[in-house]
Amino acid sequence: MAVPRFHVAIPLAPAAVGSELALPEATAHHAVRVRRLATGDALVLFDGAGGEYAATLTRVGKRAAHVRLDAFVDGVAEPARAVTLAQALVATDTMDTIVRHAVELGASIVQPLVTARSTPFPAGAHGAKRIAHWQAIAVAACEQCGRNRIPAVANPVPLAAWLALREKSRIGIVLAADSGVAWSQLRVGAGDLDVLVGPEGGFALAEVADAQAAGFLAVSLGPRILRAQTAALAALAAVSLTWDDA
Repeated sequence: MAVPRFHVAIPLAPAAVGSELALPEATAHHAVRVRRLATGDALVLFDGAGGEYAATLTRVGKRAAHVRLDAFVDGVAEPARAVTLAQALVATDTMDTIVRHAVELGASIVQPLVTARSTPFPAGAHGAKRIAHWQAIAVAACEQCGRNRIPAVANPVPLAAWLALREKSRIGIVLAADSGVAWSQLRVGAGDLDVLVGPEGGFALAEVADAQAAGFLAVSLGPRILRAQTAALAALAAVSLTWDDA
């Protein structure tokens, strides 16, 4: 059985190995009340800055828990190239799924986009709450999949603004069902990558043209029409298997 992993929102340092520390209240609740860990159980902690810490649960109270840091492990589970998933906004539950699996598949950033056919995004506090929700999903996905650096979920921006501001040295791929170029035909060099995925209903023709004008390669994932979440995850899996983790 895998040792449970927990992200802690406090800085950790290798110099602290051998010492005892109190877990943040939310982490303590998750470890003791949700995961049912008991004194003496092993766990892994990471703070998002890289590396992780083997630890042992030493004391458990009603609302608190303490652990001993036993060892620092300087391992990474990051892909060879930084990949941004630029995803047109879709329904919240679908976006939840995309964020979760994008993190598992190695995305470094999830950038929600406002497009002609994207789902409306709430303004003000409601919008901020939704971004925080997606960021929490990214943290939970890192706990599950073994990543030690937390990918960012950025604030939504219009597609045109994002195309204008992105780093032009990055490789860009836009998924377009009617493209005559298949994924298997792609030949890309080394470098960081942006994968641009449309909403349910797809991009407007002008949006694909704008992406191509900005240097993106329009690529099809095959003859079948995929849902937005399927297309995003298929593309990220292909990136990982083709160029990074294989």
